[in-house]
Amino acid sequence: MGRSPKTPSIIPALTGPWRKETGGLGRRAAREQALKAIYQLDVGKATPMEAFESVVADNPLNAGGREFVRQLLWGMWESQGRIDELIGEFAVAWSLERLSRVDRAILRLAVYEMLYREDIPVSVSINEAVELCKKYSSTDSSRFVNGILGGISQVLNRSGSGDD
Repeated sequence: MGRSPKTPSIIPALTGPWRKETGGLGRRAAREQALKAIYQLDVGKATPMEAFESVVADNPLNAGGREFVRQLLWGMWESQGRIDELIGEFAVAWSLERLSRVDRAILRLAVYEMLYREDIPVSVSINEAVELCKKYSSTDSSRFVNGILGGISQVLNRSGSGDD
């Protein structure tokens, strides 16, 4: 199992310099909105479109930032079965349902990035997930999430880039 050489079929890759596309807000702000949308999918049983529209409606992200949110949200949703299976393998003694909804959403977002977004270094995905935990969950959760993502990262590094 390794990083896919391409993103899922309905998610085209972003092009051009990121700061220019987002008006300087950066991926962190867009990633936070994607996290909120993923959380809505889990908690509110919203559709991806409803969750997307909800988080970008009153947000200062420009078209590039909204597109990044859309890519993360739909990419995670399209690949959620594989993502959840992988999280389950590394969340030792914890079922996916037992994880807090915030931690589960953060893990799903980070694992999606690690598997499918070659434009985002794995170390960045892990660091951003830890920072999201510190902001939206707890310090204990940040260590737990870091451990799960570190284990997944090691497996991805050993298996190379092939996904088959």
